[in-house]
Amino acid sequence: MIFTRGLPEKAGLFLFITSPFAGSHRFKNYIMEKLKIAIQTKGRLNEDSMKLIKESGIDLAIGRRTLVSEADNFPMEALFLRDDDIPQTVADGVADVGIVGENEMLEKGENVVIAKRLGFSKCRLSLAVPKMTDYQGLPFFNGKKIATSYPKILQKFLDENNITSDIHVISGSVEIAPGIGLADAIFDIVSSGSTLVSNRLKEVEVVIHSEAVLISKPDLSPEKQEILDELIFRMESVQRAEGKKYILLNTPNEKIAEVASLLPGMKSPTVVPLAQEGWSSMHSVIAEDDFWEIIGKLKKAGAEGILVIPIEKMIF
Repeated sequence: MIFTRGLPEKAGLFLFITSPFAGSHRFKNYIMEKLKIAIQTKGRLNEDSMKLIKESGIDLAIGRRTLVSEADNFPMEALFLRDDDIPQTVADGVADVGIVGENEMLEKGENVVIAKRLGFSKCRLSLAVPKMTDYQGLPFFNGKKIATSYPKILQKFLDENNITSDIHVISGSVEIAPGIGLADAIFDIVSSGSTLVSNRLKEVEVVIHSEAVLISKPDLSPEKQEILDELIFRMESVQRAEGKKYILLNTPNEKIAEVASLLPGMKSPTVVPLAQEGWSSMHSVIAEDDFWEIIGKLKKAGAEGILVIPIEKMIF
């Protein structure tokens, strides 16, 4: 914890012994080995990926036209590519790992594995039809023309449901296809649904849910696999802290059991005796969504001097 004038500003929970790179000397064995990671050049996926990498303590020098960047404090090199090039780049061994939308990974069908689901850039791939269409179910698509940028995923779905359609492949602006008479329906990414509404379309079938994933070659060398394990370790430590708060409070000793029942924390609350006899300080972690409900119950149970602090990282 970082203390200023006696009070913590932020809480970082660390247990360095669990990390394979706990000391800087551990990097000396990897001077010749660097993990190459492919990242989308621009867009929301790039922003979310770079934010997670930075919060994981990895510094990448980024310029406006940077295509390759080497971290100066971690054995990793980043390649900035188009998102639809990333699965093949990893499969071919040009990059060892990559951050890409699951939808792109499935569409490309390359020989890669998911090393970690990242939980951001969530969307779904759905079938949509004109708003005024009387849609009664999947048989509607028999004999219909469907515009999409994801023909492989769509074809697999249609085959699984014994539907025969004419798939019209479009590289962009799929949503305008029904309006200009190019298709009867579309199969495309849906996030908020506002694009569909603005083009007078309605979502009728969700085919897959997608999110950003960290993909990897299935046959990494032991050295690179260890670096990847460390990267995942750091990412999980950052993500585990999201939506969590560190809470400190004072309570009469006779109320410890009651207060503890409200603060399960990671295992159980930490209890520290105070200088004032008969009182203790309790420390724990709570979910931000439960914050106000728990605070109210704590006050009723006799808790005082409650401090709630943001958590940067949680390491188990």
